[in-house]
Amino acid sequence: MGMTAARQALERWDREVVWHAFTQMAEYEPLLIERAHGCTLVDIDGREFLDGVSNLWCNIHGHGHPRLDQAIREQLDRVAHVTSLGLSNPTTVTLAKRLTELVPSGLRHVFFASDGSSAIEVALKMAFQYWRQCANPCPTKTKYVAFVEAYHGDTLGSVSVGGVARFHEMFRPLLFDVIRLPAPDCYRLPPDVTRETACEHYLGLLEATLAEQHDEIAALVIEPLIQAAAGMVTHPPGFLRGVRELTQRYGVLLIADEVATGFGRTGRMFACQQEQVSPDLLCLGKGLTGGYLPMSATLATSEIWQSFLGRYADSRTFYHGHTFTGNPLAAAVALATLDVFDDEQTLLGLAPKVSRLAEHLSRLADHPHVGDVRQCGLMAGIELVQDRQTKRPYAWAEKRGYRVCDHALEQGVWLRPLGNVVVIMPPLAITLDELDRICHAVERGIERATS
Repeated sequence: MGMTAARQALERWDREVVWHAFTQMAEYEPLLIERAHGCTLVDIDGREFLDGVSNLWCNIHGHGHPRLDQAIREQLDRVAHVTSLGLSNPTTVTLAKRLTELVPSGLRHVFFASDGSSAIEVALKMAFQYWRQCANPCPTKTKYVAFVEAYHGDTLGSVSVGGVARFHEMFRPLLFDVIRLPAPDCYRLPPDVTRETACEHYLGLLEATLAEQHDEIAALVIEPLIQAAAGMVTHPPGFLRGVRELTQRYGVLLIADEVATGFGRTGRMFACQQEQVSPDLLCLGKGLTGGYLPMSATLATSEIWQSFLGRYADSRTFYHGHTFTGNPLAAAVALATLDVFDDEQTLLGLAPKVSRLAEHLSRLADHPHVGDVRQCGLMAGIELVQDRQTKRPYAWAEKRGYRVCDHALEQGVWLRPLGNVVVIMPPLAITLDELDRICHAVERGIERATS
């Protein structure tokens, strides 16, 4: 088969055999990435594209990092997989201990899974079982509090606490009921609420709910600081801290979903650290392995851990697991990812990148069809609107965000939007020049997509 014929076959199979996630296959046009280096993707024709969204928010130190590559090779020479059901391995044990030393205080026990959705499922089930087995059991605590437009994954439990109707509404008959509170959005505020009073307003709604229903609530689930899939919706300063205080006051567990925000995305290793918050359960994924291999983790406090201990006959065991839980290859590259954070001083190097991104966003905010720009560290969203004054959005079906990304692709920048929100979330390893290229491509794309 010649090169052209081989390429045509691959593209046909990609359109007709591979079922892509979150993709309308009737409209899909293949873009086959054959290799990558640093923050650059290279397709089968040798064309290069800057990776403006970290291969969907998971790549941290760039593609093909020699330290990460070597860690996988060395682990492969030892063992590729060891089940966690009755066995263990030194690499995974070492990673678990290392994570407990990095996360907010009090989280001393690690349950590994394969992806962010699974980490959330683990946390939901742990919270539910905890209230039946803790020192003072509360079997009436069966409900969860979550926020409108929240996104916690695509398995049924994580969808239940999620709140993105466009993704999940059709599955409503399969889901359990959740106490849903308004997203603490600082752009589309309720009447008579300002950015200055937003935190107090949203915390007031939460306190009223907890005061009335805390005896029925097992846990509150939150994406700390920023709801990513909602369109990079940033929470008012102090909201997370207030949520932690209220959940403690009313005896409700706090589950922090840091699958997207963890590992430096907000400027600190974990978003919870920005407001000195320690949750009861912390969910990690995406950047845990630097974007190399599937792995997630749910970290729990010793109080939760203790409630699961007992004799075999007591059936206090956490009956949950995955075949590849704690996979050594993934653990090896995760450890290497943490080493690179230390050796390359990744977090210290973020400040000028965050500032440069803020400069670009400030300029883009003046565009007549940009309603809002939102940023939290190296996570940013640019919301396109028909009318800035009324905040009237473009119709979803017009695919304005996709149009911007299509134009950016022509300029050698790969992005993926969230509806009318253009997302910029590059690897932490991005250079200032590369960041400039991404933002200029977005700017030109907005001009063309809204003219």
